[in-house]
Amino acid sequence: MRQKWLFRLATLCVSTSFLISSLSYAADAKGTLIFGRGGDSVNLDPAAATDGESLNVTDHIYDNLVTTKAGTTEIIPSLAEKWEIADKGLKYTFFLRKNAKFHDGTAVDAEAVIFSFMRQKDPKHEAYNFSGPYVYFKSLSLASLIKNIEAKDPHTVVFHLSKPEAPFLASLSMQSFAIVSPTAMRKYKKDFTRNPVGSGPFIFKKWERNQNIILTANEDFWGEKAKIKTLIFRAIPDNSTRLLEMMAQKIHVMDNPNPDDIKVLQEKLGNKVNFAKQAGFNVGYLAMNNEKKPFDNVLVRQAISHAINKEGIIKAVYAGLAETAKNPMPPTMWGYNNDIKGYDYNPEKAKKLLEKAGYKNGFETTLWAMPVPRPYMPDGRKVAEAVQGDLAKIGIKVKIVSYEWGTYLDKTQQGEHDMALLGWTGDIGDPDNFLYVLLDKDNATKPAQNISFYKSENLHKILVEAKQESVQAKRVELYKKAQEIIHADAPMVPIAHSTTVIPTQSSVKNFTLDPTGRRRFSQVWLEK
Repeated sequence: MRQKWLFRLATLCVSTSFLISSLSYAADAKGTLIFGRGGDSVNLDPAAATDGESLNVTDHIYDNLVTTKAGTTEIIPSLAEKWEIADKGLKYTFFLRKNAKFHDGTAVDAEAVIFSFMRQKDPKHEAYNFSGPYVYFKSLSLASLIKNIEAKDPHTVVFHLSKPEAPFLASLSMQSFAIVSPTAMRKYKKDFTRNPVGSGPFIFKKWERNQNIILTANEDFWGEKAKIKTLIFRAIPDNSTRLLEMMAQKIHVMDNPNPDDIKVLQEKLGNKVNFAKQAGFNVGYLAMNNEKKPFDNVLVRQAISHAINKEGIIKAVYAGLAETAKNPMPPTMWGYNNDIKGYDYNPEKAKKLLEKAGYKNGFETTLWAMPVPRPYMPDGRKVAEAVQGDLAKIGIKVKIVSYEWGTYLDKTQQGEHDMALLGWTGDIGDPDNFLYVLLDKDNATKPAQNISFYKSENLHKILVEAKQESVQAKRVELYKKAQEIIHADAPMVPIAHSTTVIPTQSSVKNFTLDPTGRRRFSQVWLEK
């Protein structure tokens, strides 16, 4: 380990990637906190953003009607002080705070709530084409679920649903359904994605592409005000460079470290560094494009499921900080089916399945690798190389390709890949957020969240029934059946549920991890 570290240090000292101009913003203990992350944001309109690097920023700029209590999935009030549910789950009435203002000084009212949802729902809405595509809105089928929204008065807004939806209230806590300033969106139009205006605890100040996004505390925030004055999201894609920045105390918080980096930081910084740790509410997976040959053949998909050595990947890439996955949702989620027996690592069985499918001599294909570290997969390239080696053993020749992060997401959502590595961190504490979003046929239309492009009528029927069922015990049984169908059809290979470990300088106080993967800093402070 020590020799490996010295080699990396020597290499990086002569690397131009180490000389990033963002160092002009120095970390200090006077109210500026720097979060070192693995990549830049794609856009800052929460309705259009689909990646964590974007949503972690928008989470500080905007508010939702409801949110989750820090460190949990419990739904608590936000812009809505309270709410009422009536008509057997078809009517949701939200009572808005009267002291909430957007950063441009305009009031947060019922019109703003209606504007924020209708711009995603109605193609004829004035702001529909200012941004988009609205992937989360589409993936939850909210266009058909929300029949209409009405303002009873400036501070009372009512949602009328077309059918009962058990996860609806929890879904409203997702960053994609944040309330935006109608005035600002009308002003900036398509430039709103780079000029975000919300009502959250921080105000957007500057975006230096591929370097820094700079936010400042909102002194007029309706709730508990931020305890730091400036929050900087610094993009440092290279994991080793990000480690060196942490070692030099030029960043306060290091996102998505390589598992080996944890030991290095412990050795080098000792009590100058703390580690926030939590079992991952996530899944890293290999998606097979079920619309392309030979992945339209279930025997091929099952063969690949047997060919991948998940335990080997977890040992080599995750350094053991993960749990082998067998279902596309984490075992910490209610409704998890632990009775399912995962596909064991069995290359010989995989070869027989390939031969039965008509591919005795294997085939050639491509595997897309993520260019940035994510909470569910610390190094997409290394995972891809491991999968490449495993599949070579059964005659499948794999070429690894990659793209810039935003392009990677766009292309996979359009189904351009053969196989692709990706993952998911739960947005809410409901199985629907994993199974329906990632694998239902409704979400296999482009741009898709279901990048396996798997379409099962049997699964769809069960997932829709589970959405509308209000008794949780019955929902548990439905989701267990759903996982049985998914396991048999093998549309994807769930690889790992990673353990989240985030290093922070010891001066950083009150930082906690959220199961949903949110990085929240509004109540963090720096000890001088």
